[in-house]
Amino acid sequence: MSTFTCDEAADYQCKDCNIIFIGWEPLGANHLDLYGYNKPTSPRLDRFAEEGITFKNAVSVSSWTLPVFMSMFTSLYPSEHKLINKYTVYNEKVQVFSNLKELSPKTITLAQVLKKNGYATGGFTGGAAVGKKFGYGIGYEDKFVFGGFDDVFPGALQWIKKHKDRKLFAFILGYDVHGRYPLPVEHTKQFLDPSYNGKYKGTTDEYWQLRNDSIDLKRLDLSDADIQFWRDWYDTKIFESDKRFGEFLDQLSGIIDLNKTIFVITSASGNEFYEHKIFDHGHGLYEELIRVPLVFRIPRLKPAQVNDQVRVIDIMPTVLDVLGIPSDKGVDHQMRGVSLVPLIKGEHKDLYAFSETDYLLQSFKRSVRSPDGWKLIYSMDTEERELYNIINDPLEQKNLISKEPAIAYKLEQKLFDWLREISDRSQR
Repeated sequence: MSTFTCDEAADYQCKDCNIIFIGWEPLGANHLDLYGYNKPTSPRLDRFAEEGITFKNAVSVSSWTLPVFMSMFTSLYPSEHKLINKYTVYNEKVQVFSNLKELSPKTITLAQVLKKNGYATGGFTGGAAVGKKFGYGIGYEDKFVFGGFDDVFPGALQWIKKHKDRKLFAFILGYDVHGRYPLPVEHTKQFLDPSYNGKYKGTTDEYWQLRNDSIDLKRLDLSDADIQFWRDWYDTKIFESDKRFGEFLDQLSGIIDLNKTIFVITSASGNEFYEHKIFDHGHGLYEELIRVPLVFRIPRLKPAQVNDQVRVIDIMPTVLDVLGIPSDKGVDHQMRGVSLVPLIKGEHKDLYAFSETDYLLQSFKRSVRSPDGWKLIYSMDTEERELYNIINDPLEQKNLISKEPAIAYKLEQKLFDWLREISDRSQR
C-alpha cells in the first residue's frame, strides 16, 4: 500500500520539468538493501529513494537490455516493437542490426514525444545493446562498448550544462554491474571474503566463459564458495557504481534545479548467479532476472513505497502524465502500459505482468505474473510449464504445476489471450 496521499488532484504534475532517466545495468532488485537484501550495497541510492516513490514490485518485460529499454520508451512489449534480438539477419556473410524504424516504422518513442513538446533530448550510454544503431530516437553519445558511469556521466553533465536553460530529457545508462565491465583490483574488498582461495579471480574473461557455458547448456563446475564469490563480486560492483551515482547527483545539483527535475532510476533486468544453475541474463524469466528496481523522484511529492505490482511498460505513460503532456491519439493508442499516478496517490490496480525472451534465438519463454503472487513460465518450443507461488517461494524452487492445475490453467489462458492480442495488434 502506498503511504502517499495527494492534497489536490494536480499536485503530482510537474509541467515542463526536466527528466533524468538512469539505467543501471543489469541491476537486480534482489541485491539491493532497498528491496530487502541483507547487505548495504547501495547506500546512496537508498538515500535518494527516501525522497522518492519506490515501486517495490516492478516487473520487467524481458530479461536483457535491448528489448526492455525499447519497451520502456515505447510502452510496447518486445514482440510488438520487434527488437527482440540484436540482429535480424546473422550469418557468416551478412549481419543486419535490428532497428526500430525498419521493424516498426510507425512506433513513437518517448524521446520523440518530448522533442515534439519542446524538450532537448540527449542519450549517454555505454553502448552495446542500447546503441543508437537500434533506433532509440535520442540525440545519442554511445562511443563506448559496455561503458560504465565513469564513462557516461561526464558527457551527460557537459550536455546538461549546455542545455540547462531549456527543459531537457537525458537518458543515461551504465554497465557498471555487467559481467563485461571490469571491477578494478583496488576495489575488490568491500564484500569479497578474504579467505576465499578458489579458482576464480573475478575477471571479465572468467565471467564470460561461465556465461557462454550456460548458453551452451554445459554443466558448470562450481563449489558453494565459488558461487558466493561471484555474488559478492556483483555486490561489490553495485557498491562501487553507487558511489559514482552519488557523485553524479552532487555535481548535477550545481547545474540544474533538482526541484524542477523528475528522476527515473531503473534497470532492464537482474542477473543470475547460479540460482537456477546458470549464469548471466537473457535466457530465462525467473525472479532474479525480471524483478527490477524502479524509483521515481517527482518534485513536491511526498516519499512513498508502492507495493502493488507494476510493469516497466508503465514508465512512459507515467512520465507523460506527470509532465501534463497533452493527449495524442496515436501515442495513447500505442501504449500498452498505464500511468502509475493513481497508485502513487494511494489507489490500487490489479495489473498482470507479462514477460518474454527469445534470447539469441535459443531460449523462447513467456511468463505471466498475477497480482496475487502466482507466476507461470511457458517454454514456447518445448511446451514445458512451470508454476510458482512467489510469495511463499520467492526463489522459485518448487514447481507447483502438477499440484495446482486449476491455477495453472487459469494463468495459461491469461497468457495465451495476451499472445493472441499481441498477434492481432501486429496484423492491423
